[in-house]
Parts: sequence; structure tokens; C-alpha cells
Amino acid sequence: MFSLFRRALLSVAIGACGVALSGAALAQAPDTILIKGKIVSADAQGSTHQALAIRDGRIVALGSSAAVGRLAGKQTRVVDLAGRTVIPGLIDSHMHSIRAALSYTTEVHWFGTTSLEEALGRLREAARTAKPGQWLIVAGGWTEEQFKERRRPTQAELVAAAPDHPVYVQWMYGWAMLTPAAYKALNLNAETDLPGGGKFERDAEGKPTGAIAGGIVPLFDKLPLPGFEQKVEGTKKFFRELNRLGLTGLVDPGGFNMSPAEYAPLFQVWRDRQLTVRMAYAYFSQKRGKELEEFRELTQLLPMGFGDDMLKFNGIGERVTFGMYNNDKPTEADKEQFYQAARWAAERGMTVTQHWHSDASVGHLLDVFERVNREIPIGKLRWSIAHLNDGSEATFARMKALGVGWAMQDAMYYDGERSLKARGAAALSRMPPMRTALKVGVTIGAGTDAHRVANYNPFVALRWMLDGKSAGGVALRGPEETPTRIEALRMYTSGSAWFAHDEARRGSLELGKLADLAVLSRDYLSVPADEISAIHSLLTLVGGRVVYADGPYKAFE
Repeated sequence: MFSLFRRALLSVAIGACGVALSGAALAQAPDTILIKGKIVSADAQGSTHQALAIRDGRIVALGSSAAVGRLAGKQTRVVDLAGRTVIPGLIDSHMHSIRAALSYTTEVHWFGTTSLEEALGRLREAARTAKPGQWLIVAGGWTEEQFKERRRPTQAELVAAAPDHPVYVQWMYGWAMLTPAAYKALNLNAETDLPGGGKFERDAEGKPTGAIAGGIVPLFDKLPLPGFEQKVEGTKKFFRELNRLGLTGLVDPGGFNMSPAEYAPLFQVWRDRQLTVRMAYAYFSQKRGKELEEFRELTQLLPMGFGDDMLKFNGIGERVTFGMYNNDKPTEADKEQFYQAARWAAERGMTVTQHWHSDASVGHLLDVFERVNREIPIGKLRWSIAHLNDGSEATFARMKALGVGWAMQDAMYYDGERSLKARGAAALSRMPPMRTALKVGVTIGAGTDAHRVANYNPFVALRWMLDGKSAGGVALRGPEETPTRIEALRMYTSGSAWFAHDEARRGSLELGKLADLAVLSRDYLSVPADEISAIHSLLTLVGGRVVYADGPYKAFE
């Protein structure tokens, strides 16, 4: 006897009825049917359908509305799409989502603001409802390029917005503005009190502006932390917000100060069966000089892929060793230490992802990958390089030969204009080189690197992938490195699923695959490119289960 899962993979095409059915669809009525829509499969053939049927969390029929509609039983939920577009659930290949979720409900968010006045208004509103003396923290995800004023806030503006609260506003990992109340609360009286080598920013007259440059990670660590219950609540609410934007999957590379204890809120949500995104998480080293020892200790009971359909362990990275992290000139000792950790991971069949920015120095990393590969083939392990916005064709060829993927993000949307001044228009016109990587055959997983350095919104990233414009509207990337809309969508679906070893089960809307999908507020394929960033989901399903519903579908939640 075939199992239900195996039967679901045996499709029966009935051309006269305009429907493709699986064995499961022939055996039982669907749980849910979506009809009268534009269902973008994002499969290799570029298929589009009117209707889709779901049974036991998987897609069991695709075709015309009339044919799929006839499969409905008495208990089948029928969703009238009214012509709306359905896409596979989006998957971010590189988001620090577990960390972002911990403090989501205790931060002030500047995502999507278009003016500094609007951003300060969010601070004023937070101050109005906050308890006396409560910290107000903006942890990142914004850039002055998105503001019409084209500048960062002053200390006086933060004080005016929240005079009775300590305020901390961070820009990426390079700068933070604090109010006097925040300095007092942290006991920062002189530059020597700053952790991690940070410096006071000074104006033309040499007076401190209130901002701190450098040492941002240890500075952030001095801020008050949410309690456990706040972290659990933040995790649930952040993932629901991602569901609102059509995200159904995440590949999380860990992050700074993500000790094992910081994963407990996620595990709690998972145990309570309230996890609404499929999470594949890696572990990011925290102990300088003891990275391999740390991995050995923490992963003894975490074999590669350990977990279930909603949560699984996905290896190590993006900081495998300190010596090869943000270091364009690693020593032989640095590379040997990285080799030992990478070889250990390969022996255990583990996925490895590594942060690297510059093509000029990425050869150091690829040399180590190739050394490991000569001893233990890594082609099936889904190793990857994150960032690498200026990757060359030669680099991508080496990656392709190793089976190494590219986790690509929209950093140039936020930092493009500064990079333009530093590197020039010719360099920025090909950053990142998506078409070159596609031509070489490297697997690309799209993402955001949110939330300290970027907005988590996938439609902001998709818009940027297609028009190449910075947050300030400056055209940077040229058409020679710009993908089509379907190519960009595939990077955000099946491309990202590859990094979680899951492209055979999700990432496209095909028979037998998991019913992870989003019904969009507007048609991604036809809306003007500059309006893509305003798209959101009206109905998001994960394994056929409604995890977000709004507007005409609110009653389904």
C-alpha cells in the first residue's frame, strides 16, 4: 500500500477536466480549495493555475476553478480568490529572526517610515503609552536615505520626542544616538566608559553630539533585556508580522550574543504548537578561540536536520570562527582554525554558512572550502556564503563547482548611496550580480539580513531586486544584473528552501508539496515595480493552516 504522502506524489493529469490530481485528491475530499484566482506556481515551467486544493497540509490538485471546485466535499472550506494572485510562501534565506523576535514587543520600530518626523512620531507615541522611565529603543532596520530629510536624528530631537525616558537609537552596527537620560542610566560619563572601543561623535567645534560610533554590539548589550514572557510574546507577534508579509519560512544564521538560553523562547512557542513559520536555524559561535569546542559541546544531541516540519537544526554559521569573520586578511593560523571547524562540520554532514563581504578576499574562504572538499565532499551539504555583494563570475564558478550557495540580501537598498560615493557608479551598477550568478548556476536564496541592518519586509527586497534603486530612490544597479520577476520570486521561494534542504517539499506550488502560500493584496507580476514594496498578504497558509488572515478573509482565522 502506498502511503498518503507517496500517493500525493503520483499525479494524474486529466486534461479534459482542466485539472491535475494526486492520488490523495482522488481518495478524499480536500480540506481547503482556493478558486477563481491567479496561482503562480513558480515551478520550473512557470505554470499558472486558477485553482488549488489542499488535503492534509499538501497540494492535491491544481487546475481550473470548475474542475477543482468539483472536488469539494461537505466539510471543504472554499476560498474565493476573486482574481487575486497566490504565490508560494516566501522564505528568507538569511534573517536574524530569532534575535529580532526576542525584543519585538519592547522596541520602537522605524521600518517603512519615509520621514524623520514620522519616525520621531513613533517615539512620541511610544513615550505616551510607556511607563515612567521606561527605555525606548530603536534597534535598527532604518537608514537616513529613507527619510525625506536625508539625515539621522539629533539628540535634541530624541529628547523632545521622549523627555521622560532614556532613548537609544541604533543605525546598523556603526552608530547610536543616546539621550542624556540614557547616558545616565548606563553610567557612561566619559569615553573610557564605552565598551568595545566606541568613540563619542563630535561636532565641528569638538563638542559631543550624543552619538557613539563603533563598539555598538557591546554597547547594545548594556541595555535592559526583556523578560522571558516578553520574549515569548515577542516571538509570536514577530512571526505573525512576517506571516502578514507572506513569509512562511526562515533560515536563521544565529547572531551576536545569541547564547543557547536565547533560543528558549522559540522552543517554548514551538512546544506550544504556536510556531507559524518554518524555522531552520544555525548556531553562531560566541566563544572566541573556543569555537570548535563550543560546537562540539552544543551539538552532541543536535544531528544535522534534527527537528520536525516547523523547526529544525541547520548547522553552523554565519560566524564559524572569529578569525575569519569580517577579516579580509586572515592569517594562516586563522584559516587553519576555520579549516578544523569546517572539516569537523563536514564529517558530521552539517551545513555551514559563512559571512563574507568582499570578492577581493573571498578566495581565502574558498581555499578552505576546497581543502575540506578534497578530503570530504561537501557538494550535498548546502554550504553557503552570505552577503558577497560584489561577487565575480570567477568566484561564482568556484562556488558552483563546490555546490556552495549564495545567500543574497538587499543591503544596497539601505547602504547603496554611501557605497556609490566610495566605489563609483560602475561598481554599483552590478551589485549584487544576480544575473551573473544565475548564468553560472549558483543557487541564490534571497533575504534581508534583518532586523538590525535592514527591514524584514520581503516586498521591499523584491522591489529593490527588480528596480535597483536605493531607499532614497537613486538608481544604482543596471539591467544587466537585474532578474525577471519570476526569477526574483524563485530566489525568495525555492532558492531559499534549498538552504534548508527543503526545496523538494516547498518553495513552489506543485502537486504533493506543502501548502505554504500567500494570497496577495496586489498582483506581484503586473503591479508597477515601485509599488511592489506596498504588497502584503491577505491570507497566509502554512501546511494548509491559516496563520494570517485579513480583509475579505478575516473570518478564516
